[in-house]
Amino acid sequence: MKHILTVVVLLITLVAMLPGEEGMYPLSEIHKLDLKERGFEIEPAELYNPSGVSLVDGIINLGGCTASFISPDGLILTNYHCAFGAIQSLTSTENDYLRDGFYANAAVGELPAPRYTARLIESYRDVSRQVLSVVSGRMGHAERSKAIEEKIKRMVVDVEKANPGRRAEIAEMFRGKTYVLFVYANIKDVRLVYAPPRAIGEFGGEVDNWAWPRHTGDFALLRAYVAPDGSFADHSPRNVPYRPRKYFQVSTAGVQEGDFVFALGYPGSTHRHKSSHYLAWEEEVSLPAAVDLGRWIIALKEKMSETGRETAIKLAASLQSLWNYVKRSEGQLKGLKNLKLAERRREQEAELQRFINADPKRKKKYGDLFAGLDRAYADMRRRAPRDTALDNLVSRRYSMIMGNAFAICEASVERAKKDTQREAAFMDRNFERTEKQMTLALRNYYEPAEKAVLGELLRRAAALPEGEAIAAVRDLAGQGDHEKNLAEFLEKAFARTQLKDPAVVSAWLRKTNLELRALDDPFILLGLALYPDYREMREAGKREKGLLDPLLAQLVDAKKEQQGTEFIPDANSTLRLTYGRVRGYSPADAVHMQPFTTLGGIVEKTVANPGAENFSAPQRLLDLSAAKAHGAYAHPALGDVPVAMLYDMDTTGGNSGSPVFNARGELIGLNFDRVYEATINDFAWDPSYSRSIGVDARFILWSLDQFSNAKRLLQEMGVK
Repeated sequence: MKHILTVVVLLITLVAMLPGEEGMYPLSEIHKLDLKERGFEIEPAELYNPSGVSLVDGIINLGGCTASFISPDGLILTNYHCAFGAIQSLTSTENDYLRDGFYANAAVGELPAPRYTARLIESYRDVSRQVLSVVSGRMGHAERSKAIEEKIKRMVVDVEKANPGRRAEIAEMFRGKTYVLFVYANIKDVRLVYAPPRAIGEFGGEVDNWAWPRHTGDFALLRAYVAPDGSFADHSPRNVPYRPRKYFQVSTAGVQEGDFVFALGYPGSTHRHKSSHYLAWEEEVSLPAAVDLGRWIIALKEKMSETGRETAIKLAASLQSLWNYVKRSEGQLKGLKNLKLAERRREQEAELQRFINADPKRKKKYGDLFAGLDRAYADMRRRAPRDTALDNLVSRRYSMIMGNAFAICEASVERAKKDTQREAAFMDRNFERTEKQMTLALRNYYEPAEKAVLGELLRRAAALPEGEAIAAVRDLAGQGDHEKNLAEFLEKAFARTQLKDPAVVSAWLRKTNLELRALDDPFILLGLALYPDYREMREAGKREKGLLDPLLAQLVDAKKEQQGTEFIPDANSTLRLTYGRVRGYSPADAVHMQPFTTLGGIVEKTVANPGAENFSAPQRLLDLSAAKAHGAYAHPALGDVPVAMLYDMDTTGGNSGSPVFNARGELIGLNFDRVYEATINDFAWDPSYSRSIGVDARFILWSLDQFSNAKRLLQEMGVK
């Protein structure tokens, strides 16, 4: 008996030691997994059941993040940083929800979040054959790309016409090879219910971002509303809370080190099936350029934010987004260099080429694969400086005023086309959303920042060598002192333009190209002058996609033949399953990171950094910690409230807000980040360093209960 018990204990220990597994599994792959063998204590149909109700029915796509239902009345749990746009847009110097937090202690006080929609997956099916039916061997590269693009648009429009109130999306699973149609319920009335103070929701700020140990309470609560008849209506005071098919019980029990966990969510994009050319492109071209410009804008806006609270509020959202992107990009650059990923991928490709050459049939089928990739990326590198300068100049990411002006100019061309031949943003199904994004963004308009950023973008574009010059920018820079000429243009343009008014933006979005030319608005005129160069760049991009798609499809096929196995498609913002265990890691020699942080750690960081904005926890939190007011939420082994936890699941951007479940399917955490070493996950995953970070559900409940006294929410969630 003693021997049997020893064997059982040993087996349990070995299971707990098993590392997480690479893979973000699509719905179509879940049935292929032996869930019990991997650690699940639920049946496959409880996870995903197309004929009934399952966990998948409680998962939400929330504007690029993930979220989940946690009550029968449509209460939504997601990350603070995912809800940040709503919190910031509702914040003013009179109602400083960023500084003080927000809690609607009655339903009537829940505030609309107009930029947010909640999407719930209803169905999916493979449509690869239909999509690729428009392709013929006689097509040029750009023609192929356009034919597939228009076919997808036609299919999506047809599905939405047949299913009012639904949104359809066709996702490319393996590039140039497989396509899946997803149909979503689309809830348009989403409201803010609860947000902790920013000193909790972003405790540690950018110092701790992408880092461990982490003590960030990165969570917020929203609610989905629908019309009284259950239809998906725009915001209205008549609307009622949505009743989800599935909602999750938030567990007070939590997890321990070594426990099995899994997550469902909408990871953004990974690039593990791309070639060494892509990795080298990211390391040598794309990421360095993004970091350089991002760092410049961050320094500018942080200095401006010091001038007053009103300015700081206006710039908060763009700074948060930039910091997150730049720090992640820096981590990816470091990982690409340290791990020599491009070099390792080239070695793998050389071996694959030898495998191809060893068989005449394979050589005939794949012989030009790598030579084709060489040509495509050589052309991209040649165009990169000019394309980057032009794309930055017209992007709303950097300049709101110029981005809106260019979108208006582009709309005047696109809206004159047949609907399915337009760029996606200007199709009828998307036009209202595009307009809303453009006009709502003006709430954060701050002219000194706009003028300085646009000036830098123009200076960078004007510095291109003569053979790569952008004609419209060259004309603005003029002869002689380019800096002076550009500065004079900006002064006059900002004084004259009418594009600071949301009503003007809406009206001008509907004007014809000829009508726009008659307006004599300086930014509109610049947008019209830039458009021919932009159109040429976009056409080159379509040619590039038309060339790369078949090559990347061949690359996957050749690797499958070589390795004799199937692959999980790269993440692409579609619903995925990932799993692993609660586990620490060792980022450096003689350093081991434990998998939990605690409330006491928040106090330690606050005391160690007196007056530091990133580490100034609210006094109430410090007092509650000193009083050991843990309620029912202490970790039994730690004797304190756990704040954040580590696990070795395979996640990436878009998994922010993913509910983390225990083996029984109970919600025990909320994914929000990765460690710095795991920023490289987008390109490569490794069990030794790939760790994700989640808020422990016990800290979420402690914050609602002890810190905020949000009893009505706890009661609604069924927490006793």
